Amino acid sequence: MKRPSFCPALLVTAALFVAPVLASSVPALADGYKVTKLVPGSAFHGVHGLGIGKDGTLYAGSVAGAALYKVDVAKGTAAVDIPSPVGMADDIAFSPDGSTMAWTGFLTGDLYSRKDGGAPKKLASKLPGINSLAYRKDGRLYATQVFLGDALYEIDNAGEKPPRKIMEKMGGLNGFEFGPDDKLYGPLWFKGQVVRVDVDKAELTVVADGFKVPAAVNFDSKGNLWVLDTALGQLVRVDPKTGEKKVVAQLKTSLDNLAIAKDDRIFVSNMADNGIQEVDPATGKVKQVIIGKLALPGGIAVVSDGGKDTIYVADTFAYRTVDGATGAVKDIARMHAHDAVLEYPLSATAGGDHVVLSSFSTNTVQVLDRKTGKSLEMVHGLKAPHDAIRLKDGSLLVNELGSKSLIRVSGEHGKDRKTVAGDLAGNIGLVMADDKSVYVTEAYAGQVTRINLADGAKTVVAKGLKMPEGLALAPGGKLVVAEVGARRVVEIDPKDGKVTEIAGNLPIGMAPPPGMPPSNIPTGVAVGANGTIYLSSDIENAIYKIARK
Repeated sequence: MKRPSFCPALLVTAALFVAPVLASSVPALADGYKVTKLVPGSAFHGVHGLGIGKDGTLYAGSVAGAALYKVDVAKGTAAVDIPSPVGMADDIAFSPDGSTMAWTGFLTGDLYSRKDGGAPKKLASKLPGINSLAYRKDGRLYATQVFLGDALYEIDNAGEKPPRKIMEKMGGLNGFEFGPDDKLYGPLWFKGQVVRVDVDKAELTVVADGFKVPAAVNFDSKGNLWVLDTALGQLVRVDPKTGEKKVVAQLKTSLDNLAIAKDDRIFVSNMADNGIQEVDPATGKVKQVIIGKLALPGGIAVVSDGGKDTIYVADTFAYRTVDGATGAVKDIARMHAHDAVLEYPLSATAGGDHVVLSSFSTNTVQVLDRKTGKSLEMVHGLKAPHDAIRLKDGSLLVNELGSKSLIRVSGEHGKDRKTVAGDLAGNIGLVMADDKSVYVTEAYAGQVTRINLADGAKTVVAKGLKMPEGLALAPGGKLVVAEVGARRVVEIDPKDGKVTEIAGNLPIGMAPPPGMPPSNIPTGVAVGANGTIYLSSDIENAIYKIARK
C-alpha cells in the first residue's frame, strides 16, 4: 500500500487507529431531536492485502482497521478473523502447503504467522513499513519494507533468527510473488516497472515497464503475470518472458492488492471503495463482491447553498462530498489516481470558494476549489496538522498538533509560519469565532478554548469534557462538539460554558493500538445553515444526521 512522503495507512508520526468492537447500540437523543444514518457504514477501514486459504476462503487485511478479515464471497460480507493489534495486515501470504498464513503489520513493524488456525506467532519485529511478503516453493518466507524503508529480507519461519537483508534501494518492491521459475516477481512502485529478482544472487532485472504506479502482481495457473496499476485503475496481463502487456479490466483507481484462486478467478482490493471485486480473466467481466460508500471518514465540513447542505468529507483514501438531503456520495479525488493531487485527507473545513484538507499523517494542508475540486495549494512540512482554516487574506490558521500550537501560515508554498498560541493540549478541532478569534478543542485537556488571534490570549470556554475533537459553530452562536470519550455530541454555550447533550451512545472514537498516541482519526462534526448536525462515525465508516423534529 502506498504511503506518502514521510512514510501508506499510512502513516506513523500520528498513527491511524482501530475501532473497538462495540455492541449494537441506539443513540440517546435529547428532546426534540431525531437521528438518521445518512450514509451507511462498511466492513473495513480501508482494505489492502488479500490471500486465499487452502480451503478457498478469501482473507483481507486492513492497516487502519488493524484487523484481518474472512470474506464470504457468495454473501458479500466480511468478519474479523484476527483482531487488533495483531491482525493489522498490509499483505497476506499462504505457505505452499496452505497450512500457514503470514501477514505484515505496516504500522507496528511486526510480521506474524499462524499455522492451521492456531495462535499467531511473531516472526519479526522492528521493521518499520514492513509491507509485502510471499512464500517460496520450498517454504522460505520473504518480505519487503516499502515507504518507511526499501529493502528485501528473508524471514526465519521459526522467528528465532533476525531477518536476513538481501537487497535494498530497489524502488519500492511492493506486492510480489514467486513465479514458476522460482524467481521473485514484483512491482517497483516508484519506478513504474515490474521486475524479476533472483533472491539467491541478489540480482534484479526489468520484465515490463511503462506503468503509472504498479501496486501488486500475481501469477495464474497458466503462468500469466497479472499486474495492478493503482494510478490508472487497470488490471493488466503481462507475459513474463516478453514483457508484452494487455489491459484486461478497467477498474477504479486506488487499487491495492490482488489474489488469484485455483480456478484463476482474480480478486482485487480497492482501498478508497472499502471494496473487493472479482474479475473473470477470460472476459474482463467485473463483479463487485463487497463495497462501501465511504472508506474511513474523519473530519467533515458543510456548506449550505440555497437551502441545500453539501458535506465535504476527508475520507482518508479519498476526498468526497455527500448530499445532506439524500446521502448521495460523490468522489472528488482518490488516493494515487493519476489525475488527482491528494495526500490521505483526515480533516476538512469549508467556506466561500475553498475547501481545506489536513493530513496529520503526511504533515500537509491542502487548499482546493470548492466547486471544481481542483487543488490550488499544498503546504508540506507541517507538524501533524489537525485542522486548518483559510482566512480572507489567503493565509492559513493551522492546528499543529505536533508542536502543540495554533500557527499562521502564509507566503509562497506556506514558507512563512508564525505561532499564534502555544502549549495546547491535543488541539484537534478548529472553527472561527469571529474575525478576531477562534475556538479550539483541546482533546487531552478535555476543554474548548477561545484564542485571540492578535495576541494569542487563551480563554477556557468549557472544561471537564472527555476527548472533545470535532467542533462546529451553530447558526445561533453556540458550539457543537463531538465529545469522543463520552461517545456523544454536545452543545456548548460560549457565554457561560453550559454543556447540553444532544445525542449520546454514538459509534465514534477509534481506540489506538498499544503504544500509539491517544489521538485518533478525528471525529468530524458540522452544522448546516438550518441547524442540522452532521457527524462522521469512524467506527462504522458512516455519516449521521441529527436534526430537530
